[in-house]
Amino acid sequence: MTQEKKFLVSPGPHLWRNLSTSKIMYLVVAALMFPVGAAIYYFGYHALLIMAVSTATAVLAEYGVKKLRHGEFTMDGSAIVTGLIMALTLPPTIPWWMAAIGAAFAMAIAREAFGGLGHNIFNPALAGRAFLAACFSGEMSTWVLPMHFSVDAVTAATPLNESFVWHADKISLYKDLLLGNVGGSLGETSALLILIGGIMLLVLGIINWTIPVSYIGAAALLSFCLGQDALLQVLAGGLMLGAFFMATDYVTSPITNKGRIVFGVGAGILTVLIRCFGGMPEGVCFAILFMNALTPLIDRYIKPRPYGSQRKAAQ
Repeated sequence: MTQEKKFLVSPGPHLWRNLSTSKIMYLVVAALMFPVGAAIYYFGYHALLIMAVSTATAVLAEYGVKKLRHGEFTMDGSAIVTGLIMALTLPPTIPWWMAAIGAAFAMAIAREAFGGLGHNIFNPALAGRAFLAACFSGEMSTWVLPMHFSVDAVTAATPLNESFVWHADKISLYKDLLLGNVGGSLGETSALLILIGGIMLLVLGIINWTIPVSYIGAAALLSFCLGQDALLQVLAGGLMLGAFFMATDYVTSPITNKGRIVFGVGAGILTVLIRCFGGMPEGVCFAILFMNALTPLIDRYIKPRPYGSQRKAAQ
């Protein structure tokens, strides 16, 4: 008896690197352990609770929606990534049940309602954060200093806020921003550890350099042109986390390198404009979501030239 061989017919791309969706997602989870560890170190066990609740809720929400739609549930790690990233965008003092609501919205509405992984228009984690910001604006704008400043939680402005005051020199501020010893969201605790996790993904080939470099570069250049402290704008807030772990989402970012550069530059410009002229000190979330909406348009007009084809001569 001869063994039948299956012939797979599918659209491109056809290059295969022995990297399944599950492997990619769990490698991203591994890279996220750097900012996760910093969040726990600086903000204590409540940070761990927020991340655990958000991750568990994301997995349960995906499972529940799959069952309601009579679909197959696969533990591929994508829900874990969504839950973790969303938790890292939240304030350290947010109640755990709000984190659960945000994670449920991210999975059930922002992803599964569009058809599941690969069909969503917006980054689910950022959509969940935006939903929480709209529903619980007070809790989503309450920031505290890391536990090393005080045994109790001390309310303080973030470095991007107009009321932020720094009594030491700029070098000390940059150092604390790099290490994470400032107030902010859980994932803003250490630009250095975020960078290490991002470089890990770049080296492994999980993400492409075009979006992080164009995003950070555009934000730094525009900040400098507007008379802002470019290094502060890059290190503070969620820009580093957004550039490496959110804007690089496969589903919601362009497929070509030129398109990704346009995406990154657009996100960087919008982030700085929202920070400098908008009604909120941070702009990463809405900048990336806006560029997510433009991704289909970018892919439509920025297409790779088919191999072997010739450019049309000018008339």
